Amino acid sequence: MLVNLNDVLLKARKEKYAVGLFNTIDTDMLEAAISAAEELLSPIIIGTAEVLLPYGELRLIAPSVIEAAKRACVPVAVHYDHGLTFERCMEALKLGFSSVMFDGSAGDYSKNITDTAEIVKIAHAFGATVEGEIGHVGEASAMDNDASDMYTKVSEAAEYLNATGVDALAVSIGTAHGAYKSKPKLDFNRLSEINDAVSVPLVLHGGSGLTDDDFRTSIKEGISKVNIFTDLCAAGTRAMKKGLESGLSYLDIRSLRVSEIKNEVMKKIRLFGSDGKA
Repeated sequence: MLVNLNDVLLKARKEKYAVGLFNTIDTDMLEAAISAAEELLSPIIIGTAEVLLPYGELRLIAPSVIEAAKRACVPVAVHYDHGLTFERCMEALKLGFSSVMFDGSAGDYSKNITDTAEIVKIAHAFGATVEGEIGHVGEASAMDNDASDMYTKVSEAAEYLNATGVDALAVSIGTAHGAYKSKPKLDFNRLSEINDAVSVPLVLHGGSGLTDDDFRTSIKEGISKVNIFTDLCAAGTRAMKKGLESGLSYLDIRSLRVSEIKNEVMKKIRLFGSDGKA
């Protein structure tokens, strides 16, 4: 069933587990994620991000993602991740996404507040939820996840939430997008303080590549939503390599790829503790 973030994250925050956002750029990844959630009776968040649109255009993938969510026997939020422009966020809402993230974190702080508040107002009129970001999650390839001046400040998180009315808040505590070149140093004390200071579910970006203990501690200290993409791509790549080396046909490689990505999603669902929570 198609739901928004509040329908899955408020319960997660209360019961101390997390719901995974699995970005999907094609119907193979979509099938893998939805079937994993249904098999484990887990709520799930499916989405795509603005930086991924060259690999799966929004108008092409939106109908399949939304239809899959409606048909699923578990709650599925359809989320537009890291929307960088007002226009693309509006497009996602018009196409039927039940949630959007506006990411103005790399720009001016006051402009981030103003722009996010405007999108919140419009999205709520659609019945959709909004995720915002304060602090800035870096890129692992640039090794900028240790730049502590980019970390979320507790006072700014509370101020940002009050000024924008977002339904979920992405925070920067030392994670980064992409594959890590060195072990990230996560500031769990900061995360705990932010969680105590705000009243909405917190989101961890740059989840792929963290250890199981990192995830467990993050969830214990307040994370209710974890974003995963790179780990899914890695699982798919391994499956394609295995299929080619085994001389499998294109269709058999496709089936192997879906199976391997599904296994990765199931692994994360169990780790996040959302299995059986649908």
